[in-house]
Amino acid sequence: MITLKKSLGQHFLKDESVITDIISALTQEPFTQLLEVGPGAGALTRHLLKLPHVNFKAVELDDEKVIYLHHTYPALKDKIIHQSFLDIEKPFKDSFVVIGNFPYNISSQILFKLLDWKDEVPYIIGMFQKEVAERVAAKPGNKVYGVTSALIQPFYQIDYLFDVPPEKFNPPPKVMSAVIKLSRKKEALEMKSEKAYKNLVKTAFNQRRKTLRNAVKGLFSADELKDKIFDKRAEQLSINDFASLSFKML
Repeated sequence: MITLKKSLGQHFLKDESVITDIISALTQEPFTQLLEVGPGAGALTRHLLKLPHVNFKAVELDDEKVIYLHHTYPALKDKIIHQSFLDIEKPFKDSFVVIGNFPYNISSQILFKLLDWKDEVPYIIGMFQKEVAERVAAKPGNKVYGVTSALIQPFYQIDYLFDVPPEKFNPPPKVMSAVIKLSRKKEALEMKSEKAYKNLVKTAFNQRRKTLRNAVKGLFSADELKDKIFDKRAEQLSINDFASLSFKML
């Protein structure tokens, strides 16, 4: 028996058809190294271990789940990183793919950490709270388009794959879930620097109800702020707009 810990955002996937769809989405692309985030009771893990010619690792924080996984799947010996994902070092030297039913309470933080490893992570397949998945995939003009959308999309193409209703989990979460795929773009957006771009996006959305002129006035000269683009609000700007503006920052 294993217990579920609300503090760790644990909801274990139990539906085989959903599991099959996730594995199918993963195996569309070739890879030789794979990291699973939050294996829990092993719903995905038992399938991932069967993938041929794949160097597999899993990262799991919960002591009880680590004991359970080692007992249930002996093939996991020396393959579990017993830490919070947010604290681990890069698990492989070369390119690796990431998959997971991500703990909902830290799913955005997981994506931002993976963004730091983007040069080594060509694909990510993740289960998220539907609201977070929509935010990652949102386009300008959408009310959920924001910091998460604008920071991830310069580097990854987002494919919203399918929704997963609460009854597919044990225990059922109080929200809908969704699976999305992130594919690293062959050519990243040109910007002044990642630091400048990130600062601009965060500053703009920090006061998203204001016009850009008022929200980011500390980042541009008075002359630059006369441009009509600053009449818009942050949610109306595309990632290309933000990237172009980054070159004009002080």
